[in-house]
Amino acid sequence: MLEDHLKPVAIIGGGITGLTAAFRLQQRGIPAVLFEAADRVGGVIQTVREGAYLAECGPNTILETSPLIGELAAALGLEECRIDTSDSAENRYIVRNKRPVKLPTSPLGFLASPLFSCRAKARLLAEPFIRRAPADTEENLAQFVRRRVGREFLEYAINPFVAGVYAGAPETLSVREAFPKLHALEQRYGSLILGQLLGARERKRSGSVSKQNAPKFSFDRGLETLTTALAKRLKEQIRTGQAIGKLTRHNNTWSLGQAGEYSAVLLALPAFRLAELQLTHKAKPISLSMLADIQYAPVASVVLGFRREDVAHPLDGFGALNPEVEQLNSLGTIFSSSLFPGRAPLGQVLLTSYIGGLRAPHLVKKNPDEICDLVMEDLRIVLGVNGEPTYRHVFVHRRAIPQYDVGFGRFKALMNELEQEVSGLYFAGHCRDGVSLTDSIVSGHKAADRIANNLKQRD
Repeated sequence: MLEDHLKPVAIIGGGITGLTAAFRLQQRGIPAVLFEAADRVGGVIQTVREGAYLAECGPNTILETSPLIGELAAALGLEECRIDTSDSAENRYIVRNKRPVKLPTSPLGFLASPLFSCRAKARLLAEPFIRRAPADTEENLAQFVRRRVGREFLEYAINPFVAGVYAGAPETLSVREAFPKLHALEQRYGSLILGQLLGARERKRSGSVSKQNAPKFSFDRGLETLTTALAKRLKEQIRTGQAIGKLTRHNNTWSLGQAGEYSAVLLALPAFRLAELQLTHKAKPISLSMLADIQYAPVASVVLGFRREDVAHPLDGFGALNPEVEQLNSLGTIFSSSLFPGRAPLGQVLLTSYIGGLRAPHLVKKNPDEICDLVMEDLRIVLGVNGEPTYRHVFVHRRAIPQYDVGFGRFKALMNELEQEVSGLYFAGHCRDGVSLTDSIVSGHKAADRIANNLKQRD
């Protein structure tokens, strides 16, 4: 058998991408060793339970846009502890005039919604008649949206959405790289509206699921359930507290110094860590230093508990996003205890707010008390909070989310070219294949399959 004489694969980085890749290689019968510099694996996925409160340090949900997600949960035996979001989570709010307004989900709902002015609605209805941009044009998202649907839609739909996904700015994100489906809709159909309508028919025929309709879920004890289960399956293969800085390729083998020799290396690190690596191939250095130019948005997540009677808003939705033009402190708030049971004690609610991002990176540098005060200001105005928190937890991520800005394609091109040119070198993770939790899982799985397929061909 292949695994009987094959040197193991080295996976550098113990976040969800690296863990998924190691598990997939295990399923494929390929030995692997995972190296993580920190004293724990899982990266930003971390669940904190204090009493009856359950707080997430990083992502709150998994979006099941790929069948690989359900397959991974099933393979780990997590189906019974999976919990899907409540029906009310389909409701999304956008703040306008300092009040949350339900985001319309149908054409009739859009026409009746107070979220957009009559002028903005008329402008959107003209979208199918806007000429498409040349295919080789690289616009930032703000340029693209203003051109196709107008300024107000940019300010009250796209700007808050971008803050929720990237904690970034439409003025710098590349529509081609950060939102490739939007770019593809214009190029293929000449219109976003027509593309959505025709694309829905095609998805129905193919059985695929859009992000809007994909199931969202977590686990009864939080998202760390997933990384804990992966770590248990991989226990003997994981090396925590072991940073890898130098990698040398010679004689069809990768040498990691005292960490041993490996048949292949998968780099599943954030861009700023990749840039620090010293790689050598055929006695020549391989530079990844340009990856340090990938910008990361800093974010602080603030988890607060309140007595139910101290919050005026019904909290009947996923959460509320704050457009930049509203001049609030925070980016938005998730109604955590409305999404899943078991997030707060009986008679209490749990809210998770985000602050900072590229909109206000300086706010993340404040101390936890100051950050909480800024979030409380917003919650009193937007959700009618009139009491003090019964629970508080602040998590600060100095470099949280990579920004797929205009020009990002050159970073992906570098990683793709090195995979092709340097035998046994692979890349995966959020600085290449998408920033969502789902993207990272799929990235790790597919990278493991590339490695397994190539090794078996070589054998």
